[in-house]
Amino acid sequence: MVSQALARDRLGVPSVIMFALTAAAPLMVVGALVSSAWGWVGTTGFPLAFVIIAVILAVFSFGYVAMSRHITNAGAFYSYISQGIGKPFGVAGALVALLAYNLLQIGLYGAFGFYASLILADKADLDVKWWICSLALWLVVAILGVLRVDVNSKVLMVLLGAEIIVVTIFDVIFFSHPDTSVTFQPWTFDSLKGAAGPAFAVAVTAFVGFEAAPVFSEEARSKSRTVATATFLGLAVMVVSYAITSWAAAISIGVDKVVPAAQEQAATGGPFFPTLAEKGGSWAADLGLILLTTSIAAAALSYHNTTARYAFALGRERVLPSFFGRTRARSGAPMSGSVFQTVIALIVLVLFIVKGWDPMLNLFFWLGTSGGVGVLFLVLTTSISVIFYFGRDKRGEGPWSRLIAPILATIALGYVCWLVVDNFGGLLGFAPGTENAAVWAFPTAYGAVAVVGIIWALVLRSINRQDYDAIGLGARANAARIESYEAVEVR
Repeated sequence: MVSQALARDRLGVPSVIMFALTAAAPLMVVGALVSSAWGWVGTTGFPLAFVIIAVILAVFSFGYVAMSRHITNAGAFYSYISQGIGKPFGVAGALVALLAYNLLQIGLYGAFGFYASLILADKADLDVKWWICSLALWLVVAILGVLRVDVNSKVLMVLLGAEIIVVTIFDVIFFSHPDTSVTFQPWTFDSLKGAAGPAFAVAVTAFVGFEAAPVFSEEARSKSRTVATATFLGLAVMVVSYAITSWAAAISIGVDKVVPAAQEQAATGGPFFPTLAEKGGSWAADLGLILLTTSIAAAALSYHNTTARYAFALGRERVLPSFFGRTRARSGAPMSGSVFQTVIALIVLVLFIVKGWDPMLNLFFWLGTSGGVGVLFLVLTTSISVIFYFGRDKRGEGPWSRLIAPILATIALGYVCWLVVDNFGGLLGFAPGTENAAVWAFPTAYGAVAVVGIIWALVLRSINRQDYDAIGLGARANAARIESYEAVEVR
């Protein structure tokens, strides 16, 4: 049986936070992303980059959360942009979101396969190809993706709880075994010189997930309180864990040794876990690698759920074919959207397998960071939308949430976007001036899907005004279609 409504009242604050935090968990961010990015980006300044981006996102979140009190829709960015600056831009944002979250989710299969194959080779003396491990995770995510959303959240809660405890232990190990002495060099602006753009892009990727709370608002209990608490608490936990752990690891490796070590050990995932084994013992590295793989699996499931709900929101409002807007009556899960994301992931994985591309650099780092950049574009556009939305009607919101914070966030986000785009080649690990299709392919892809979205919205306006009027309205879409149809009949 199918339905056109997501399951109601199944998620409380802890469950929604799980979807936010597991999308960018500490071990995955520092143990995999930063451990590799030290070498590819060439900077130790990630603690400072994390704090700067967190402050900007926190300012943005005041307007974002204020808007969530008035709009309930599983396609959060899409709905907010539609009702803020116009339906064509909303559809463009929706297609950008689908592309960005797919890149983020699919990229994780590369990291999971890479680390899972390392563990099997080291501990079980089994030579298992990375892609076999990736396909195993793909199958698990495909199954969980069509189950009850609260079942998913319980799985994520267990994995994240274990990870946070272990990461805290690792921080103690790193700080108690510095290479020379504890230094604040990674917190200085000098550490970001020449690499601010790529570092900010990596930091933005790390925070992807903080914006997930409104995506699950239709399924949350006490929506207003749940969304606000999950968003701000999620940001706080993320920035503390990322900044402290990346700082602690750099101190233990040696601040002047981090970049060369990361470049030398790029093929094995960077120096994070080798240093952990050296300073804390093999048990710490083994436990860390195991929890890293479960962390990546949890993040893949979280992104899968987010992507499926965007497809559901677009199908329910007939921007995509209407079958995407159906859910399983028993589980309330967005069945068609989930299967859609699963199929796309399989196609990309098969392409990487056939081409023999690197699972860490090409699949995890390139796709993941490019997906994070797409989310950054959406956050900027949403910040602008907040200003226009409340500019038409204050809706009882104070000046800070509806005007001041969104304006400050828009300025800061615009600057960060410019830095990221200007340094996109460096973000992918290329030297300045290097010619490679990847340097322009990913930004161009976002521009292309945005243009397609705008054109499709305008086509809808001309051929089916009822569906066009329902864009961005979520559960109220059907009522809007009826009102639009009746208005046409009266004329």
